[in-house]
Order: sequence, then C-alpha cells, then structure tokens
Amino acid sequence: MMTIMQKKSTQRTAPSRKELTHERIVEVAARVIRRSGYDGTGVADIMKEAGLTHGGFYAHFESRDALLAEAGDRAGAESVALAARVAAAAPPGQAVQAMMEAYLSPGHISAIETGCPVSALGSEMPRQAPEVRRAATTHIKEMIDVFARQMPDWGQQQAHERAMALVCALIGTTMLARAVDDPRLSEALCGATMKQFSPAAG
Repeated sequence: MMTIMQKKSTQRTAPSRKELTHERIVEVAARVIRRSGYDGTGVADIMKEAGLTHGGFYAHFESRDALLAEAGDRAGAESVALAARVAAAAPPGQAVQAMMEAYLSPGHISAIETGCPVSALGSEMPRQAPEVRRAATTHIKEMIDVFARQMPDWGQQQAHERAMALVCALIGTTMLARAVDDPRLSEALCGATMKQFSPAAG
C-alpha cells in the first residue's frame, strides 16, 4: 500500500499593506540618514519623502530612535551584504583587494546616500541612543568578520586584527575623501590607502 505524502505549502502570504508601508518608511529612512545625518533627519522629512503623512508614524514606530535604529540596521545590512557579494564574485585569493577597490571606488565615495552608513554617520554615532549605537556596532563587527574571513590565515588572531585595522582605514579614508573639496586629494587619499593595505603590498 502506497502512502501519499502531502507537501506542505511553501507559499508565503503576501505582506500586508501595513508591512509594505513599514518597509517603505525604513527604506527611505536608511537613505535619508546617510544623506542628512541622524541629527539632520526629522520624522516629518522621512514621512514626506515616503509619501506618507506625519500622523501615521506612530502606527509603525514607538519613537524616532526606534526608526533610526531600524534604518541604521537596514543600511548596515545592505553594506555588509554588498561586501560579501563582492568577495564571493572575486577570483580566488583576490577577495580582500576586490572589497577594498569597491569600498574606495569613486562610485562609493560619491554615493553617501546608498553607501556604507558607518563612513556616512560615524562621527554622529557616539551621541545616539543605545539602540541606534547597538545596530551600528552589530554591522561594524559583521564587516570586520567579512574581511577577516578572506584573510589567508583566517581563524587566527592576527587575521582578525588586520581586518579591524583595514576596516578602520577604509572608513576613515572614505570620511576624509568625502570631506575635502579637492577631487585630486580625494583620489590620492584613496590611492594611498589602497597602496598601504593592498595584500600585494604586504
């Protein structure tokens, strides 16, 4: 006698209108905070850019800090995922170089609104609410781990330390390259960091 197994439905239910609206607010906020900074971002600005009324905000978030934490979490996750994709697509042994080139590329330097949130918001993070800083800390650790995993001696302490130093250098270089009003200096700053931290230089 043959038993027929019923397959469980793997179909997901469509997100509700409220969930879609929530996603839209977080997506917009993740861009706006990188563009205007935490302190330059008001709830009214985010809701307006999302095409929503200010009054609907508290149906989705308990506070402005709750939104900033979720938006920072989204921005950080996007940045870490991009680094992981760059690493996965790189030829064997060239992942660190590829991630450095992507991070210090002219496209990333100019794309403050969609780039790494730490290089866009790092100077403001110490003054934010605990939940906002916690989201940032999580993704800084994840970014370090992405780089450390590509080191030849992954799993050893020195690989993790080199990854920490490299991430610090990339973030600091990006902040300075964006700060200066001289394009040639901006390019030279990125080039100097590439030269000093390139695996080939070691």
